[in-house]
Amino acid sequence: MTPSHSSDPDPDPRSSTGLEPGGSVPPGETPPAESSMPGAGPRETHNPTKGWAKGPLTAIIVVAVLIAAFFLAYALVLLL
Repeated sequence: MTPSHSSDPDPDPRSSTGLEPGGSVPPGETPPAESSMPGAGPRETHNPTKGWAKGPLTAIIVVAVLIAAFFLAYALVLLL
């Protein structure tokens, strides 16, 4: 096999740039941490509300109560 067709996905540490002898990385070679970049990314101005809106939640509750009332009335008719 040629080196470009190797099945090992890791690069050869002898030919990788930025590595010191022994495999350690010198200071300044790694990117900064997330906390040191507070202004990165777009400013979020639209934050939609979380949870159910009042209309759909009310409709679901009304339908559930009507179904429960139907089965209660049906049970009462069968018992009498």
